[in-house]
Amino acid sequence: MSTKMKKTIYQYAMVTLACVMMSIAINVFYMPNKLLSGGIGGFAVLVYYIAGLPMGVTSLICNIPLFVIAYKYLDKAYTINAFYGMLMFAFCLDFFHFLSEYTIVHDTLLACIAGGVFYGIGASCMYRVGGSSGGTDIIGAIIQRRYSINISTTGFMFNLLLLFASVFFFGIEPVLYTLLTFFIMTKTCNAFITGFDYKKNCIIISNKHHEIAEEIIKVVGRGVTYLHAQGAFTHQDREVLFVIIKLTQLAQIRAICREIDPDAFMIIHDVNDVFGRGFTLKGSGADARAHREEFIAHIEDEAVQEKK
Repeated sequence: MSTKMKKTIYQYAMVTLACVMMSIAINVFYMPNKLLSGGIGGFAVLVYYIAGLPMGVTSLICNIPLFVIAYKYLDKAYTINAFYGMLMFAFCLDFFHFLSEYTIVHDTLLACIAGGVFYGIGASCMYRVGGSSGGTDIIGAIIQRRYSINISTTGFMFNLLLLFASVFFFGIEPVLYTLLTFFIMTKTCNAFITGFDYKKNCIIISNKHHEIAEEIIKVVGRGVTYLHAQGAFTHQDREVLFVIIKLTQLAQIRAICREIDPDAFMIIHDVNDVFGRGFTLKGSGADARAHREEFIAHIEDEAVQEKK
């Protein structure tokens, strides 16, 4: 099986999993507690509350005209992938609807939290593989292409109109709970997309940059890059150290800087994602050890030469 085929199968499997999780969140946590959802799915929930029409059917009816337009104006591969996501989401909404008859969580606040987390994890599975379930994503993509308005802005405006309509039918309290659900879902989705293995970007300015760099490589085992810089006030040239580390290695870096140069200037940034050897491209353990031993031997040779 080719790599492209494996990637495609994985993508559609993740989209399927996402649709299952999002539909379960709606039917298990939202529906029994009269909460709403966002996008076309949220509109389908609203129509169900008012008229009793099946959510999956409503979602399908609303989405089909959008996909006819999308196929004309948007990328064909994206449209086909989103069409599968839309069909699967509509199917799962009605397939798992029987779960809404059972109130598993009676406390509305807990239902907001649990539903938001469950829906957010499902949405992250979808977005990590570039998938879509249609709805406001398609509307946003078309409007962005025609009028250069951001997709997230379109989604926000649609959800805002949806919530205003919900206030008219259900009052303010369910809408406020729904806002809380949106917040939790968004935070959860972002967390699972970026991952929990947090990285840090350290920029170190010191007159003893060479010693600090050597110690970081020897002790922490991370590569260090020299950035050639110049002070705007002093006009002095100096080397700035640039290093990406894991969160658990930050204390070691700080200790090294304080020990070698207490006056070192250190800037620490959060990093959402890192790609490359040592993070996403893993070399063998033997290769890593060999490179480190080779570098340490090189440093020791330099030290011997300096003493001579």
